[in-house]
This record gives sequence, structure tokens and C-alpha cells, in this order.
Amino acid sequence: MSIKQLTQDAALKLKLYLATVGEPLDKAHDVTSAGDAGLRSGELSELTIITDLKPDGARNLRLIFETLKGNLTGARKVGTLHDMRFVFLENDTKLLFCTCYDGDWDTYINDFATKIPEMMDLIFGNIEGWPGIKSPTVKEFILSKQITASAWFVSHPNLTVADTTRLEKIGAGLNKLLEL
Repeated sequence: MSIKQLTQDAALKLKLYLATVGEPLDKAHDVTSAGDAGLRSGELSELTIITDLKPDGARNLRLIFETLKGNLTGARKVGTLHDMRFVFLENDTKLLFCTCYDGDWDTYINDFATKIPEMMDLIFGNIEGWPGIKSPTVKEFILSKQITASAWFVSHPNLTVADTTRLEKIGAGLNKLLEL
């Protein structure tokens, strides 16, 4: 490494230190590997994919998303899904898919295959090479497209979807009691 690079790195680290002075690192937000790909923070993991779309893939997906008015609540059946988003890239030739979920990667993919297989194939059938959610090669395919995030932050890394749902119910119950 050259003297110039060492100087630039030191200056960047000093700027980072100054930008975060007084903010101790919270161990609850430590980020580790989620396994073969992706990151994990507390109980949550991330999955990011960038992949090629089939011809008319973007058009088909837009039709699906517009018909659903962007409301993908059917994915709630998975039970461990916090969020997901689809972004068209490079003049509608590629798809960015990002999601956050509870627990382990294998369990998450298995839940998609067993709880919403038709929706998975309807959506992901628009990407090149999709083998089908029930294919024995689907996990290899997903891993081949998955990109581990360089950095990731989750505000509440130890609250699972089930915890969040329970807390919402408790809050609603308390609010009703307070209204009496």
C-alpha cells in the first residue's frame, strides 16, 4: 500500500471517528454472516439478489404489481418476512430484489416454497433461468444470484415478525383500556 493510500485511509477513518463521536457501538446491532450469503443482525437476516429479466419480464412484473396496487400482503403467509422490494435496473433488463426475514436462510426459502409457491413462480418466473420454487436446484440458483450487502442496519434486530405482531396487539389492547 502506498503512502498516499495510507494517508487517505487515515483521513477517512478520522472523518468517520469525528462523525460518530459520542455514539458507542451497540452490540445489539453487530452484523455477522447469515451463512452461505447475506448478513445477519440479531434475529434478522438480509437477502439481496440482482438478476437478468426475461424479455417482457419487467412488463409482466409491472402488470402484476399494478394489479395488486403494490400491495403484496399475500407474502404475510410466509410468517417470517419483514419486508421485500423489487426494483427494475438497467432499462428494465435486470431486477433488484431485497428482503429482510427472521431466522435462517434455508427455512425462509422453504417457507416460500410451501406457503406461497404459486406467487413465487408467478413473480420469479420472469427472471432468466428460474427453475421453479419447488425445483431441487432452486436454492443453488438463488445463491448464485445473491449478493451479500456491504453494510446493513436494522433498527430492532431482535424483534421477529411474531414479536412485532404480538406487540401491536398489546398496544392496541392498552389503547382500548386507556379509552375507557
